[in-house]
Amino acid sequence: MNIDSIQNGIVIDHIPAGKGMELYGLLNLETLDCQVAIIKNALSRKMGRKDIIKIDAAIDVDLDLLGYTAPGATINIIRDGVLAEKKTPDLPETLTGVLRCKNPRCISCTEQELPQIFRLADREKRIYRCFYCEAKA
Repeated sequence: MNIDSIQNGIVIDHIPAGKGMELYGLLNLETLDCQVAIIKNALSRKMGRKDIIKIDAAIDVDLDLLGYTAPGATINIIRDGVLAEKKTPDLPETLTGVLRCKNPRCISCTEQELPQIFRLADREKRIYRCFYCEAKA
């Protein structure tokens, strides 16, 4: 299989196998007017199997969303065909608009204009709690 290299764009690498399509949807990549390649189940010495997303355009990627959905993923920014920058997002302290509170009595469920905000409660167990009612995500 041959996927061309990109001259200016982003490569999201080290995505856990099977998470590539989920990230594609969460990052709204279907709305882009450029080439996007998703490589699923690529062989990896470090991970065994991984997914890779190549975007042939310089866009802003939501690092909080990526850090929550695919911890350990890396973002490689390519300029003029050369790796210009490498980022590794971490679990964000706060998530806004990513998760929805499951507590039907939470004010964020009854007041639709309030943003859904979650705070990191336990980094090791990756537990987030609702900012308003402390319900576990």
